Amino acid sequence: MNNKSIYISLLGLSLFSMSIVGCKKEFLNVEPTDRISTAAIETDTAVFEAYVTNRYIASRLQDKEGDGSSPGFGRGFEYSMWSSFTDESIYNNDDATWLIQRGQLAPENLGSAGVYWGRSYKSIRECNYALEVLSKISMSAAHKKQLVAELKFIKAFRYQDLIRNYGGVVLMGDKVTNLTDNLQDPALFQRASIKECIDYVAAQLDQAATDLPLDNSSSWMVGRATKGAALALKSRLLLYAASPLYNAGTWQAAVTAAQAVISLNKYGIYTGGYGNLFLTDQSNEIIFARLFTKNANHTHLEIANGPNGYGGWGGNLPMQNLVDDYEMANGKPITDPTSGYDSNEPYKGRDPRFAATILYNGAAYRERNVETFIPGGKDSKDGIDNWNTTKTGYYLKKFMNNAYPLQNPWGNAGFQPWIYFRYAEILLNYAEAANEAYGPDAVPAGSTLSARQAINMVRARPDVNMPALAVGLTQTQMRDAVRYERRVELAFEEHRFYDVRRWKIADVTENKPAAGVIVTKTATGFTYTPKVALDGRKFETKHYWFPIPRAEILASGGKLQQNPGY
Repeated sequence: MNNKSIYISLLGLSLFSMSIVGCKKEFLNVEPTDRISTAAIETDTAVFEAYVTNRYIASRLQDKEGDGSSPGFGRGFEYSMWSSFTDESIYNNDDATWLIQRGQLAPENLGSAGVYWGRSYKSIRECNYALEVLSKISMSAAHKKQLVAELKFIKAFRYQDLIRNYGGVVLMGDKVTNLTDNLQDPALFQRASIKECIDYVAAQLDQAATDLPLDNSSSWMVGRATKGAALALKSRLLLYAASPLYNAGTWQAAVTAAQAVISLNKYGIYTGGYGNLFLTDQSNEIIFARLFTKNANHTHLEIANGPNGYGGWGGNLPMQNLVDDYEMANGKPITDPTSGYDSNEPYKGRDPRFAATILYNGAAYRERNVETFIPGGKDSKDGIDNWNTTKTGYYLKKFMNNAYPLQNPWGNAGFQPWIYFRYAEILLNYAEAANEAYGPDAVPAGSTLSARQAINMVRARPDVNMPALAVGLTQTQMRDAVRYERRVELAFEEHRFYDVRRWKIADVTENKPAAGVIVTKTATGFTYTPKVALDGRKFETKHYWFPIPRAEILASGGKLQQNPGY
């Protein structure tokens, strides 16, 4: 049964349920006017190619805001970001994020985390359908090869999303499941091991990388997958595979995968400023990103996350947990008595990425300084719109573009790219894997960098200039350095949630209270009093993986195996 037939059948059932009678038989054969017909996809090469490129953003299954803001892969720019499922931030107005923070996730109570299983498999089926059509459509062999590679990349990304959220999943191969199939076949619901899944996806990416172009061009528009994107996804996948939670690969293989991206000699560290990196799509650091145009803008970040005193909604609020992890500019943690940290001026002299990521009391922002202090602070509970006041004492700065207005931003905001892969991540992937496989200072065969040198390339970003890590660190010290660098360099980019799980330290990081600060203005300055911004944070062993939605288990007739503990 093709897509058109499925649509007509459902429409027929709907009409029957409303007791509409006396219709002619031909009524149900009217072509829908709100979608492209199956026949057009299967015969018109331009329509078919549009169908393929739309797989990057389609298969949402739900569009919570109703404005097309939901990204095709992962979560990205939503009003409540993925960071608010972690120890990076809390979401001011809940939006079901507190469900995960408090360990209340259940198969029938998933909140906004419940879309990944169904959405991913819907996209995988669509890719398999396109591959089936492609074998019959009239097109040059060279272009077909590229489209096959692109579809394999998209499938691989969807599987990566499934694996990192659920562990071992059902591998569909190139099968296109139809309603006429035996949907009670137990084989259809058999979950593969994590290693089998990793191996399958890595093989898909190897083929994709071979046939995808190195660069975007007029015939391969910006935003479509390239060789670098496929290799970057493989680098992330094999890094995860080697990690303690997965235990399904080797650190050596992860080194090789990261080195493959480095060896392209195409990417580098952006020199235009750490904060500016997230505002431009013209960067040698970006490997793969989702771009937005004037009439397809996403969540209006500036008003969604801006301080209440500016008319913002104070959305994703950085925790004190993250603030305290930023080193001093001299490379020492604030807990080191020799670091120069002053609790009376806690934001002075910190890693420059701190000020580029987080708005704090006294931070320069939009023609004045942020005022989270009480009494009287414009961005505190004493300010206007105080229902949007920060619960942590901080607001989000990363991704915000001061050129976009806070007041009445609609239609004039939200065009920052969402970066899926960038070169700094690849260097950090390499550093982590090389340290685990060979130690901090060894240069693996076939490579030109040690783990320490790779991290130092990230720390040496021109406007950051954090001190280089010294020769002679132990493997444990380098492991801590890698984890610090990922914590601050990749903050709010959907890495922390998966990092603490794959390292198996979430039982520590996610069981700490969501901390904040109360800033009080005095006659001589400010005092900073710790507070709990969100109580009840809880993480159990079962939370290392999401539960599969109960509806999916029931739809399988109980044949689909649930994750342990749920």
